[in-house]
Amino acid sequence: MNWLLISIGLFTGFLVGLTGIGSGAMMSLILLFFIKVPANLAVGTSLLFAAVTKVAAAKIFYQQNLIDWTVVSIMWIGSLSASVATIIWLGSLSTTMQDVSLIKQMIAGGILIAVMSLFLQPTIQVLSERRFVANGQNIIWSQILLTILSGIALGMLVTLTSVGLGALSLIILTQLYPNRMTPPNLVATNLVHAVPLALFAGIGHLFLGNVDFVTLFSLLLGSIPGSILGALLAVVMPHPSLRNVLSATLWVFGLPLWWSILPST
Repeated sequence: MNWLLISIGLFTGFLVGLTGIGSGAMMSLILLFFIKVPANLAVGTSLLFAAVTKVAAAKIFYQQNLIDWTVVSIMWIGSLSASVATIIWLGSLSTTMQDVSLIKQMIAGGILIAVMSLFLQPTIQVLSERRFVANGQNIIWSQILLTILSGIALGMLVTLTSVGLGALSLIILTQLYPNRMTPPNLVATNLVHAVPLALFAGIGHLFLGNVDFVTLFSLLLGSIPGSILGALLAVVMPHPSLRNVLSATLWVFGLPLWWSILPST
């Protein structure tokens, strides 16, 4: 048993259960730069890690009726179809060093998009409040269209890089639905959206041979109990406190992502 990987899984799983963030980009960074897993294996392993870890936390949120199934279903229309199309494209690539380098560049690009989204979040939030706050909890056609388009972009990015599964999706939901969901609803909806997307993409990478099962098993030994603990805390935590945790996590999360861009390229 690799206690380092179990400890990493426990911490990451707790973060995922509490905020819905951390399973994609964070795990890719750890596998690439600390565990020294090849880029293609890092992506596939991260995706299956995210799928299983988030299933454990999703059950808690489902029992508390915190999931916005309408928003989740709209986003799935774009993200799942884009994921399937991306896997088909990845299957056409060879396994040459040039293609492995391309995957690393894609991961760096995905991280850059995530980081830029973090820095642009205040501006995006002002624009979204002007456009969508007046709707309250109602959903208008422009929100539906933007949610589907965001899902398509997210499905492609996540399948290629495993980046954006939590952080970018949370930013999208926060900006498109500023008055519809409380912080616990945001965490639950964001997390549940990621489960089939990570599973679809992860299974695709599994058939492509891009999964390190030994590493995955050790990570899951820690992440499953960690995610359950995090979800239980998210349910009972006061909304202002959880909102602050979400905001702080997004920004702290951006620091290692930004640092990783240079070595990735």
